[in-house]
Amino acid sequence: MEKEPRKLVFRLTPWIFLLILPLIYIDLLWGNNIRIEQRFHYISGPETKFLSSSRRDITNAVAKQESLDYLLSRLVKDEDQKSFKATGFACNTEIYSKHCVANKPLRIDTTTMSIFVPGRNRSVQEETVIRPYARQEDEVLLRSVTPVKILQGNITAPPPPPACEYTHESPAVVFSTSGFIGNVFHEINEILIPLYITTRQFKSRVVFVVEDYRPSFMKKYGDAISRLTKHEIVNPSLNRSVHCFPGAVVGLKFHGHLSLNPAEIPTGQSMKQFRQFLRESLSLKYSHVSQIGTPTVMFLSRRTTRRIINEDDVVSMIRDLGFRVIVVARSKVISNLNMFSGMINSCSVFVGAHGAGLTNELFLPDGAVMVQVDLIGLEWAAATYYGNPAREMGVRYLRYKIEPEESSLIKIFGSRNHSAITDPKALPVQAGKEVYLNSQNVRINIDRFRETMVEAMSLVTGDSPL
Repeated sequence: MEKEPRKLVFRLTPWIFLLILPLIYIDLLWGNNIRIEQRFHYISGPETKFLSSSRRDITNAVAKQESLDYLLSRLVKDEDQKSFKATGFACNTEIYSKHCVANKPLRIDTTTMSIFVPGRNRSVQEETVIRPYARQEDEVLLRSVTPVKILQGNITAPPPPPACEYTHESPAVVFSTSGFIGNVFHEINEILIPLYITTRQFKSRVVFVVEDYRPSFMKKYGDAISRLTKHEIVNPSLNRSVHCFPGAVVGLKFHGHLSLNPAEIPTGQSMKQFRQFLRESLSLKYSHVSQIGTPTVMFLSRRTTRRIINEDDVVSMIRDLGFRVIVVARSKVISNLNMFSGMINSCSVFVGAHGAGLTNELFLPDGAVMVQVDLIGLEWAAATYYGNPAREMGVRYLRYKIEPEESSLIKIFGSRNHSAITDPKALPVQAGKEVYLNSQNVRINIDRFRETMVEAMSLVTGDSPL
């Protein structure tokens, strides 16, 4: 009689095991999913009752660091990935830009702008000096950019690095707002776009350490910058202290003039995405030119060099074609980004002579037209800085190439056959800048320019005026 219960237990054991096995499987699978899913999220997901508090904290900490490592590694070239994984540090040097990436806990002393990065099995320190601005080819300009000294290796060697005064959970991005501040092309080309390229993937979870801090720049682009970081900006000139970060990017990635290349690191960034970012940051109303009622032309008037001498006649002709025309010349209007970007965004066509003001084509709605008056000697610059980027933006580009008789240079050199007219490249660079950029105005041939504006009307409305 005593053996019967034992038989019953033995008979039930396999069934009990089969019932427990799925529960074990679910627990293991859930734990693995947490690690797989959170690897690609900077902030860990909702807490789960299946994990104990300590285990959850460890898992979240590992996932967070792995995620940070992943995002930082996207700013490192393929050929440097192996070294980066081994040392936690890599630099990318190109013609226009240089940036360095560290995925190790580090310290930044803003008093001296020295960055201390620990190394693996290093008996000595390696020093890297970088001026964090996207014009590395311009040695004269870089003199105005404060250098950053990165010390990588044995940071325990005397003298030891200073102790942390502030500890941050997000990585640092160090860059300079020096350079040609006040010139919209250089501000956007060399700071704002590279800043977007470098930091957008972090979804505002970065701390900006801004060297050569320019209040005017930060105020002008504040709405856009605030979407790239949710943290208070560190200004080394006012905040002289030691900050600890889980990693850092020093310098900004540059893809080209007014350009974002999806094939370059960190891959996937496009001009379409950047323009949408600007629309959201600046609360721009129109995304496509078809949303604008009356075809409207923004005419950018210049008051110094590269003036359109017969501007009034040109504007009258444009109005006769059926366009509403807005003439903008005051620098206060143009420098007010929030106001001027909204004005540009409400226009179907943007017209102007070659110059930094044409950078505002960025704020045109998709399908709009940008008409550039292309002056003698500026063909390459006109195409490189504004023409080719316009197409990448989804803006249709029309080039009005002036004839020699339309240029004021014809009076200086006497003949359209002069080498300065027929072969601008023959002049030395500095002389060329002085002649073609600073000494040239234009008297537009109204009949020729009418053809360009008729085409612009056709592009934005689908109809050609009589």
